[in-house]
This record gives sequence, C-alpha cells and structure tokens, in this order.
Amino acid sequence: MMDSKKKLSIEPVGEQVRGQGGKGGAKIDIDRHYQKILDWFARNNPFAKSELHYKNAYELLVAVILSAQCTDKRVNMVTPALLARFPDSLSMSRSDQEEIYSYIKSISYPNNKAAHLLGMAKMLQSDFGGQVPDTVEDLMRLPGVGRKTANVIASVIFDKPAMAVDTHVFRVSARLGLTHAAKTPLEAEKQLVAHIPETILGKAHHWLILHGRYVCTARKPHCEECGLSEFCPYFQANREGDASLPADAKETASSRPLESLEKKSARMKKPVSRKEPVSLKKSVSLRKLASAKGKSASSKGNSKK
Repeated sequence: MMDSKKKLSIEPVGEQVRGQGGKGGAKIDIDRHYQKILDWFARNNPFAKSELHYKNAYELLVAVILSAQCTDKRVNMVTPALLARFPDSLSMSRSDQEEIYSYIKSISYPNNKAAHLLGMAKMLQSDFGGQVPDTVEDLMRLPGVGRKTANVIASVIFDKPAMAVDTHVFRVSARLGLTHAAKTPLEAEKQLVAHIPETILGKAHHWLILHGRYVCTARKPHCEECGLSEFCPYFQANREGDASLPADAKETASSRPLESLEKKSARMKKPVSRKEPVSLKKSVSLRKLASAKGKSASSKGNSKK
C-alpha cells in the first residue's frame, strides 16, 4: 500500500494559503514544504524558548494562565510579587480571590484569572498532592487550563511531544501553508503534529509563536523583512497587494499598546452627533460664566443709581 503521508499535498484555497500558480494557486508538496520551513527556523532561531519568566512547573502554570489575552511582558511584570507572596500551590490555596486579585489587577480579566488561580491551587492540593500533573488530560482538569495551556506545560516542563496552538501559531501556520482549511486550534494542532517530528515539536511551537509575535503580525505582517517569504503562499499570493509593505513601514498595529488600539477603535466607531451633549464640566463653566455676567450687570445698574 502506498504511504499516504508521503503523497499528501494540500490544495491551497483562499489568499492565506494559495500558492503562485494562478488564481487557485499551485499544489504544495507538504513534506518538502515543512522541511524547508523547519530548516530555516533551525538555522535562524536555534534557541527559541518561552518569553515567560519561571523557575518551575508551578510558576510556569501560573504565568501561562495569566498570559491568556495578555502580553508576556505584562505577565513578567506581575509574577515576581505574586510568586513571592504565593511561592507554591499550598500558600495560594490558603488565600482568597480578593487577595490574589490585588496582585494581578493590571492583567487582563483579573477577576476571572484570580478565581482560576485559586481554583487551580486548591485542586493541585486536593487531587495531585500539590504537584503539577504531567499529562494533558490531567492538566485540563485544572481551572483556567485549556488545551493550549496544558500543551505548553506538557511540552516545556515535561518535554512531551505537544503542540500548543494560540492565535499566533494558528495564523502563522495557515499563512505559511503548514495547515490547510483548519477551522479550530485543535484542527491546526492535529495537522502540525502529523508533520513535525516529535523531537522538535515543542521548539516548533516557539518558532511559530515568536514569528507571529514579531514578524508575521496580524494586521501588517513584515513580509519585506521575513526570511520565509520565498516559501510563503500568503506572501506569494499577495506580493502586489496587502501582504507587501513599503520598506519604510516600520510600525505595525501590533507594536502599539492594545489599550491605545481599543481607544482608537472606540473613537472611530463613535457616531458623530450634530448636537453634542454638553459635558458636566462644560455645563458648570457655562453656569459660572452666566452668574458672573449677571453680577456684572447688577453692579453696573447699582452704580448708575
């Protein structure tokens, strides 16, 4: 029987994954395609690793829970004080949500994450003897731990062949043609795991996430600076369109703070009113001005008398 994996190729569909061969794009020999991209990453980023700061499994688990929809930089600013107060799951399990919240309030969704951290610490104590479990299935039992977080812990701490798919990995793998028509992170994970050797699966996660964070950004990818352009179906399909940027386009949407982007978006979406309601501050100022004019007119009338 013919080896189906060796013969597998993807029929690129849409701008994200189609190749150079006309409107529909060309078929990609998936095995050769993976090999070229993995070889490039191995040469150019051989020591890729997590940007979160941690010393053990418990600390990484806390950091990854906090990192959901939040930057690693922000998490690294918060964890030193948090972990100094709660150096292990036992100390955190004896705390309460309000105290944990006080340490992480600058993180996105602090109320939910405080509840998750407390629940996680209590379950570690009650179900796992205070130790972080080493299987994806057991990790996913913990509050605040989904498949992505579980895969990160299994891969980074326990050196297990697991591929964590976050928004960066999902986007970059599709653009590079490593995944095809994946609708969910799990579908993308299965395709990546099927073609990346187990020995480098964990490192490949960091390659993709760092590439998505700094080069293949969501809104304005730095295609002109990317060493993978010659292998990238997304770039080849869009080289004369949105994917190619002017050489002097240095700033990307993702390099600006998320908060400022949200504020700008809110301003842009705000409907323009012909009769803007008077603000409280402006209203008070108008009343003071009217009062001052009234007093001035009254004093003038008295002086005439």
